[in-house]
Amino acid sequence: MIKQQSDPDGDRADEGDQISFGTVFLSTLAAAIGVQSKANKERDFASGRVAPFIWAGVIFTLLFVLTLTAIVRMVIGATG
Repeated sequence: MIKQQSDPDGDRADEGDQISFGTVFLSTLAAAIGVQSKANKERDFASGRVAPFIWAGVIFTLLFVLTLTAIVRMVIGATG
């Protein structure tokens, strides 16, 4: 049985529908800081696709670590 859920625009979202880059990006940011809403979480799970979220999480984590590394190197370089 395919579960259908209404999105905020009133359209129906079937399991397996393509999820937009912006939606994945915003969901990843919300999850990173821990403020994902229940409605958005259900929308993400209803898409039936986990790969975009895994890739977004991996890319976000790499960028986060690289950014922190760059900041620490700048601070250490400025003090030394």
